[in-house]
Amino acid sequence: MATRLQRLAEFDGNGEPSPDEAVQVLCEDKSGTYQLPFACRRVNGEWRNSESGSLVEAMVVGWRRPREARS
Repeated sequence: MATRLQRLAEFDGNGEPSPDEAVQVLCEDKSGTYQLPFACRRVNGEWRNSESGSLVEAMVVGWRRPREARS
């Protein structure tokens, strides 16, 4: 199992993505870190589900541009 630091290193987005850019986000709660199963956008200082526009209520601790699917 990946450690918290390893997971954070994988989500190495610097600053904030542009509002029109859908990215993958890493969240954290009392149980640990996890990646949301949907793309998100950073709009007006808030993380939102890229598809529905719903507010992400989890604590986002990192982001990255989508990774290409591996064969």
